[in-house]
Amino acid sequence: MTTAKLFLHGVPDSPAIWRPLLVELDLGDTPVAVPALPGFTAPLPAGFAATKEAYADWAVREAETLFAAHGPIDIVGHDWGALFAQRVAMLRPDLVRSWTAANAVIEPEYRGHRIARIWNTPVLGEIFMALSQADKLARGLAAQGMPADIAAEAAEQWNNKDKRRAILKLYRSARGLRFAHDWALDIPKLPASGALIWGAGDPYVELAVAQRYAASTGTPLTVIDRAGHWAIAERPAAVAAALRAFWNALET
Repeated sequence: MTTAKLFLHGVPDSPAIWRPLLVELDLGDTPVAVPALPGFTAPLPAGFAATKEAYADWAVREAETLFAAHGPIDIVGHDWGALFAQRVAMLRPDLVRSWTAANAVIEPEYRGHRIARIWNTPVLGEIFMALSQADKLARGLAAQGMPADIAAEAAEQWNNKDKRRAILKLYRSARGLRFAHDWALDIPKLPASGALIWGAGDPYVELAVAQRYAASTGTPLTVIDRAGHWAIAERPAAVAAALRAFWNALET
């Protein structure tokens, strides 16, 4: 049976970020789930805390649903979605055949990027969000390699106040992307069938973070040249080739 795939996006994205890669992968009849993080394309569900633990629990439920129908899954995440993919694999290794993290990883020495630190700061984060303009966001994302049509969608969704509110809660629950004292302690629980895929020019989570993680854990790392943080959409053919090679190796 073809292994089902679960793709988890990050911040400030939506499932649209996976479109170029899914076209390249051409998965045919393979069961595929590409859910939106709660609050990112619609209002936050009532009672949803929007913390990293709440999103991780949500991701586990998404994996459980796919597993119930199709058996062990391949889970792929980008940015925060990569962190959730790893967390699912830590908490429920029985659900996954493999995990792949793109341009983010639970790494104990990483301390977050500048914007993460701003969002983590009360009042400053709210001011930043209030001053953020959708058109500038679209131009900024496109300048960093995101396809223009997807950047425009992300900018339109930025007008969703619940999305901006959820992002602040998420980053503050992670102290601006610091995991040394909680999730990183569970790195030994991760299944060995993991892989990293990284845009070489990522300004948010530098390649050195991936290299450090790969060296300390033995996780294979594929570096995508001439790409930044959104390598999955900027150079989807190269990313698809890396994923196919990784998944094919699991069959042998």
